[in-house]
Amino acid sequence: MLIQQFEYYADRKELIVKVGINGTGLVQKASIDLITKDAQRAVDDGFSSYWLAEHPTGGLDAMTVLTVVGLNVANIELGTAIIPTFPRHPMVLAGQVHTLLNAIGNRFTLGIGLSHQGMMQSLGIPFERPIRHLREYLSVLNPLINEGRVSFQGEMISCDAQTFFRPTKPTPVVVAALGPQALKVAGQLADGTTLAWVGPRTVREHIVPRISEAAANAGRPALRIIATLPVCVTEDEARVRSMIADTLKLYGQLPSYKAMFEREGLDGPGDLAIVGSIAKVDDSLAELAEAGVTDFAASEFTSNDNERTQTRDLLKKWAQLA
Repeated sequence: MLIQQFEYYADRKELIVKVGINGTGLVQKASIDLITKDAQRAVDDGFSSYWLAEHPTGGLDAMTVLTVVGLNVANIELGTAIIPTFPRHPMVLAGQVHTLLNAIGNRFTLGIGLSHQGMMQSLGIPFERPIRHLREYLSVLNPLINEGRVSFQGEMISCDAQTFFRPTKPTPVVVAALGPQALKVAGQLADGTTLAWVGPRTVREHIVPRISEAAANAGRPALRIIATLPVCVTEDEARVRSMIADTLKLYGQLPSYKAMFEREGLDGPGDLAIVGSIAKVDDSLAELAEAGVTDFAASEFTSNDNERTQTRDLLKKWAQLA
C-alpha cells in the first residue's frame, strides 16, 4: 500500500507537499546548540525547511536563534512559526528581519500571528481589536521589509520611516490565521498562512476556500498553506495519543484552537495528531495534501528509538517526493 501510494502521488505532483521540520519542541530546552544540530540533521535528511516558534512568555528570541542557525546551517529555508505581533512594533520586527537577512541571505520566511488573549494578558498587553491590529501591522511591516520605507497612519499602528538596509528580493510573510476575518486579511496582505492544530477537513472546507477567495479578490496568486501537527509512527497508537493529550492539553483549551477541533469534529490534540502505523500516518499526510496543504512542517512526537527512526524515515520519503 505504501509503495503504491508513493507511486500515485509521484504522478500527481500538484498534490505533493513540501516537507520540513518544526523544531519548536526544543524551545523549552533553551539551547541554540541543540536547535542548530536539529536543523543540520533536517538538511542532512533532505527536508526543505526548518521552523521555530517564539513562545511569548519564556522562550528564546526566535529571530536571533535562526540567525545563528543560518550562519551554521546551509541549504535550507528557515522560518518562524510564529512571532507574536502585539509585543513588537512592526518597525522593530522589520529591523530584526533585515539583520537576519544581512547575516544569512535570502532564505527566510517570516511567520507572524496574534497569539492568544490569555498569553498577552500575562504580559500586561491589551488584546484589543485584533483584526484591525493585524491589518495595520501588515500594512506597515510589508513595505518596511520589502522596500525599506513606509508612511502609514492607522488607528492602532502608525509609522513613517526609512531603513538603512535595502532588500534585494521580497521576504515572504505568512500569518497564523484561523478565523474568517484573519483569513481574509491574510489572503489580501500576506503570502499565505501557517496553521497549528488544523486538520484536513478544516483545511479543505474552511481555510483554503476563505483565504483563496480573499487572495483572488485582491488579484493575488495562490498562497502558501503551511500546516504543523505532531507526527509519530508507532505500534502503540493509544499510548502516544494519550501522551499527546496530556502533554499538550493547553492547546485544547485555547479558544481559537478549540474552535478548530470542533470544526474537525474532534475533542483535542490527542485526537488530531498524526499517529499510528506507517500506512495510517502515510494516509493522513496524503489527506492533508489533498485538502490543499502546500507545506507540512512536521513536529515529531516520539518516545523511543523505534518510533523516532520510523517516523523520520517516512517523513524523509515524503520530502523526497517534492
